[in-house]
Amino acid sequence: MTVTELVSYEDALATYDPVMGLEVHVELGTKTKMFCGCSTTLGADANSQTCPTCLGLPGSLPVVNAIGVESAVKIGLALNCSIAEWCRFARKNYFYPDMPKNFQTSQYDEPIAFDGYLDVQLEDGEVFRVQIERAHMEEDTGKSTHVGGATGRIHGASHSLLDYNRAGIPLIEIVTKPIEGAGERAPEVAKAYVAELRELIKALGVSEARMEQGQMRCDVNLSLRPQGTEKFGTRSETKNVNSLRSVERAARFEIQRHAAVLSSGGTIVQETRHFHEEDGSTTAGRIKDNAEDYRYFPEPDLVPVAPERAWVEELRATLPELPRLRRNRLREEWGISEHDMQSILNAGAVDLITATVDAGADSASARKWWMGELARRANEDGVDLAALPITPEQVARVAALVAEGSLNDKLARQTIEGVLAGEGDPDTVVEKRGLKVVSDEGALGTAVDEAIAGNAAIADKIRGGKVAAAGALVGAVMKATRGQADAARVRELILEKLGVEG
Repeated sequence: MTVTELVSYEDALATYDPVMGLEVHVELGTKTKMFCGCSTTLGADANSQTCPTCLGLPGSLPVVNAIGVESAVKIGLALNCSIAEWCRFARKNYFYPDMPKNFQTSQYDEPIAFDGYLDVQLEDGEVFRVQIERAHMEEDTGKSTHVGGATGRIHGASHSLLDYNRAGIPLIEIVTKPIEGAGERAPEVAKAYVAELRELIKALGVSEARMEQGQMRCDVNLSLRPQGTEKFGTRSETKNVNSLRSVERAARFEIQRHAAVLSSGGTIVQETRHFHEEDGSTTAGRIKDNAEDYRYFPEPDLVPVAPERAWVEELRATLPELPRLRRNRLREEWGISEHDMQSILNAGAVDLITATVDAGADSASARKWWMGELARRANEDGVDLAALPITPEQVARVAALVAEGSLNDKLARQTIEGVLAGEGDPDTVVEKRGLKVVSDEGALGTAVDEAIAGNAAIADKIRGGKVAAAGALVGAVMKATRGQADAARVRELILEKLGVEG
């Protein structure tokens, strides 16, 4: 890979003003493809989910997926867009081996949704409005696997393998208007926008939007213009960026790269670029075509789409509470700061904590277990919180056992460990492992007597007024009971037996 010269981020922003455009492709969670009845299930054998239509064979005719249209309308409404009363599909003509029809069925000048916006909240609480140009329906391409090269790309490969299972999967492409005025925070705005869009898509239930699986990916368009000028510079387009961190890194790298080229008297080439996760850099792909090079024309085999106004309003009435508004409501209900809510969001714990509260736990306990013990375990295992084999209902039960005094924190952690190990629900784990807090007064009294007898010097200090020394005796009792005693009650008994007021 060629090493790219960069200027510092600060120097780039002192001279130039970044302008961004973000194109996000969302793979819809429909059961069948956009224009045929082939399954969309992931993980099937290569080329086992194809038919004459999605392979573009002569004589085959497409039919529009109704759920795909419904999902597109929902996304448009949630993005505050206008919904077209009449729109058409178009053929976007270009040849790549992973496009078996030799064209992509998409929408060009007649998108189903247009002129919207999405308000995104940055980490310090500032709200930035991103204007939406359009959201349109299209189909995905197949998957190429290049074999024999060192980089996994076509250059240097000995041959390529093609899997058309993904060809024809329904996509919604959401395109922003030029994002201006973000200044040094442009990369942060890009990350926050994609994060908010992902939460919105998930809330609508139209896609799982798992970026690591390619269900949602972002093209980062970026250009620079000299400070104080209005004319846009030449843009680059970093393709298929598939994580929030990478979106931010790609925007930042391109700002520094563009500034280095421009400051040295060079010219920015309008091209696509590849993002490299290992170091956050980008490298040149291909010269970027203009729209006219795609030779768009209306798709003759599909009828226009004309959503009835009454149906659109019915869909509007089904929209869930928008994620940002929901987070603000929950933040107030839970009595936490913006920073704490951002941490919960970053951990993917908002829905888990909410479900745990709905199952009966108080919000403080729900946050404690998900953001503490369970977040630690997820980090150790390298999985998402939601992938842990424990349910919000089970976490709520652990919290209830602690609240009623049956478990202390140490025993609760052991209970969670047992649930994660597949030993059963919390009550079963407590029973099998014998984890309940020892609350029997007789047993506690005996343990306290033994601790006092075995630590006479400490007992004398307590009798002499050094009440803080009781902690050592509490520790002795907890050790003797394998951590299963009620520490607060143990302390009370120690002081009572020594005739000292706490």
